[in-house]
Amino acid sequence: MKRTALLLIVSVCLTLAGCVPSLNPLYTEKDLTFDPALVGVWSEQDDSQETWAFEKAGEKQYKLVYTDKGKTGEFEVRLLKLGGTLYLDLFAEGDGLKDSKRNDFYLSHFIPGHTFAKVTQIGPTLRMAFMNPDWLKKLLEKDPKAIGHQLIGEDRIVLTAPTRELQEFVLKHAKEAFGSDEPSDLKRIKPKP
Repeated sequence: MKRTALLLIVSVCLTLAGCVPSLNPLYTEKDLTFDPALVGVWSEQDDSQETWAFEKAGEKQYKLVYTDKGKTGEFEVRLLKLGGTLYLDLFAEGDGLKDSKRNDFYLSHFIPGHTFAKVTQIGPTLRMAFMNPDWLKKLLEKDPKAIGHQLIGEDRIVLTAPTRELQEFVLKHAKEAFGSDEPSDLKRIKPKP
């Protein structure tokens, strides 16, 4: 059940079909923290084709290489603390689109975004949950002014609120917004990527 939930969340997030992207980050510089325990390669199983490889990329920044079945995606990641809770802010590195066989005009129509995950544990397992798009959709149907957003197509929500409003929203709705059947539990399979 956990593995299925994680694969579903990740595949949807990484293809930008179901996670909740934001035009703005969830962090300000004062919110950032760095925990060396996050550095390493994480997976649900030792023999999994899916891995999350975090490495230090600055004083308070990580690089994440997410691999699934031989395909990779690279992200700039920040760990931040809001109201005593840790969150990850993931931002896809733009160079990944350059590897596409699409022309520059086509690629210029993609807008990079941030996605957020609530982290409830880093060691001995990495336990995290991404923002639930179904929950957000229901909330916005009831209260369209709950958070600045834009609806793309019939059901694609993009958050447009500035960072301060994103933080207030996350603090107010952390339990529901990041709730899922079960959080994703990853175990460290290698100490360094």
